[in-house]
Amino acid sequence: MKHFLTLSDFSKEELLEIINLSIKIKKQTKQKEFVPYLQKQTLGMIFEKSSTRTRVSFEVGIYQLGGIGLFLSSNDLQIGRGEPIKDTARVISRMVDMVMIRTFEHEKLEEFAKYSQVPVINGLTDSFHPVQLMADYLTMIEFGKGDNPVCAYVGDGNNMAHSWLNLAAIMGFELRVATPKGYECEKEVVAKAKELASTSGAKLIFTNDPKEAVRGADVVTTDTWVSMGQEEEKEKRIKDFKGYEVNKELMSLAKKDAIFLHCLPAYRGYEVSEEVFEEHSQEIFSEAENRLHAQKGIMVWLDSQRDKNE
Repeated sequence: MKHFLTLSDFSKEELLEIINLSIKIKKQTKQKEFVPYLQKQTLGMIFEKSSTRTRVSFEVGIYQLGGIGLFLSSNDLQIGRGEPIKDTARVISRMVDMVMIRTFEHEKLEEFAKYSQVPVINGLTDSFHPVQLMADYLTMIEFGKGDNPVCAYVGDGNNMAHSWLNLAAIMGFELRVATPKGYECEKEVVAKAKELASTSGAKLIFTNDPKEAVRGADVVTTDTWVSMGQEEEKEKRIKDFKGYEVNKELMSLAKKDAIFLHCLPAYRGYEVSEEVFEEHSQEIFSEAENRLHAQKGIMVWLDSQRDKNE
């Protein structure tokens, strides 16, 4: 059974297959041609973390593919009352055709996938956000930055940074990660990315200097400094991340035609300035829309792999 848990589970060729499929389906959607690739299939959507883009994009996406999405809050499921994850997985996967989970611990997702009879998609965990990176890469291609780009990630060494590392390591491009001291990426994730990079030729650079990361970059990206579950650390984090705001001064160090990406929600005056956000809003909201199209590509591709194995 093929799942979509982290990008590191896939080859460059597989990721490009999914991206090309997403491009094809997006073109069809824009032409109001809704091909029922997943006709009458059901997507179970389990949410332990709140969401705007993840819920809307998956629910609309499965509908446009001819299926239906079921929103399943953890408060509405027995999993919220202590039912073992493996039991929930074995029940739900007998009733739906695919499952998307947005949760905290990545281990929960892995356990669910282990016992699931249908493909499982990572809608976000504390460790990785692979569907977002597929949307980001699709956006990079559309803005002419898909061919061997130099990318700079500025901010927290969180799930977004981890997924950027995975993407760069697999696709073989240069990624510079700038984080404050004490907020670096997890060592295990870095080690895995370096292993993948040794084969792909990717160049991974780690620094505590945002200017070093952004200088000459084709793509600049960031994420919120205070993720869900970290609210109590807000004041400390704001202090620790001083100098990491992607503002006009910092962006001026990138290439003149550089694009700026943000997975949203964006907090102006913290990780990004109002000026930079609005100047690059076309890229940012194209990126947000591409969650819909990239995830449709993922779902259709996973379904096709299941057919091959039957």
